[in-house]
Amino acid sequence: MRPTKLIAALLIAAAVALPAGSMAADGDDPVIAKVGGVDVYQSELTLAEAELDPQFQRMPAEQRQLAALAAVVDIKTLARKAEADKFQDTELFKRQMAYLRDRTLHNLLFKAQVVDPITEEEIKARYEKEIAATPTEDEIKARHILVKTEEEAKAVIAELEAGKDFVELAKEKSTGPSASQGGDLGYFTKGRMVPPFEAAAFALEPGEFTKEAVNTEFGWHVILVEDSRKAEPPVFDKVKDQVQQVLLRERYADLMAQARKDIEVEVLDPALKDGFAQIQASQKPAE
Repeated sequence: MRPTKLIAALLIAAAVALPAGSMAADGDDPVIAKVGGVDVYQSELTLAEAELDPQFQRMPAEQRQLAALAAVVDIKTLARKAEADKFQDTELFKRQMAYLRDRTLHNLLFKAQVVDPITEEEIKARYEKEIAATPTEDEIKARHILVKTEEEAKAVIAELEAGKDFVELAKEKSTGPSASQGGDLGYFTKGRMVPPFEAAAFALEPGEFTKEAVNTEFGWHVILVEDSRKAEPPVFDKVKDQVQQVLLRERYADLMAQARKDIEVEVLDPALKDGFAQIQASQKPAE
């Protein structure tokens, strides 16, 4: 896998993340308010803050805390009224509470057996393993001049052959977004540009420009290659979080595979049965 593909694979990996606002550790959860004599804990405030509308995320921390506190007070106030009206005795309440209980147990186990055991050393080792398995790749540094017609491109090539400076010509004639930078495209590897442009660019040696205009969906190009080198792999600090997410996904899959050995799942809804069976089959670990 090439470095650019490694980054892409890490970025699109299905991340198994903890629910926002995890609960505080036992003994580290102070009471911050009381509603009708019922304690309001810091952990509840943290959960409420995580569930605030995204617009609150742009506010200062103190304002977010106040908004979260107001939400918790509203919740607990109406909860007391709901209790007085016996909502807790309804089947709907009991089913929802059972689901919330199961979800919380799932999250606690996930944190204890998947998230917490992953160390910085393990993340670094996985990163180094992936980099070692990734072949080095050539990349080039290029400039281009983009014009609308083949005739214009041919005229640019004639000026270059007559000794005109490529950078100045790009600033003067190119219609591309990089014109003000003299057509500078920076370094890029194969797979980053449209095929006709890539084929022409990688066929050049440093210091050479295309003697024939290159046509793409964007127009007609004249390309200059300035340098060629081996691409550097992504640095650890830039992909650390993505590597960690890959490890989380793998450990979660292993944990689920082990747990499912002791659980029988029966889908009764015919509209969902076949699709769920396909999902389950795709998640089975390779033999």
